[in-house]
Amino acid sequence: MVRPLTHTHAYRSRLSWRGSTAAGYDAYDRRHHVVVPPADGELVLSSDPAFNGDGQLANPEQLLLAAVSSCQLLMFLAIAARSRVDVLSYEDEAHAVMPEDEKPMRITSITLRPRIAVAAGVNLDRVRRMVQRAHEGCFIANTLNAEIMIEPVLEHAAAASPTPDEGS
Repeated sequence: MVRPLTHTHAYRSRLSWRGSTAAGYDAYDRRHHVVVPPADGELVLSSDPAFNGDGQLANPEQLLLAAVSSCQLLMFLAIAARSRVDVLSYEDEAHAVMPEDEKPMRITSITLRPRIAVAAGVNLDRVRRMVQRAHEGCFIANTLNAEIMIEPVLEHAAAASPTPDEGS
């Protein structure tokens, strides 16, 4: 009997914070540093300004939203490449909602709004199905219990306009 190969993917991060909470909730610095080996560099984060954080820095809620958006992109591109569909651009304006009045407080909904341009002649219904397949396969989305909606805008890339020399 042949046993299927299995693999467990493991991820690491390292977080550090220094300061003092002795002066109370309103006074301590929320800035902290995150490293995700083996990547070079570190992320400097804070809490949301609503929780006395630094609005000039990213916060964990934004990183969660970015992770969902990134996962959707990467899964979609993999499906498109395997299907030999020529995707020329993908931009996403993602949005997350975290109501304070629902307990426990959490992100309850995420909306991804990818704008996807594909080569002329590509069937846009096929691309829409690929967007859905990517969502179903997105590891991050499958981990979360927030409602995740995808509102794609699909279009064919504009044909390049001829340069003045090409018409002569």
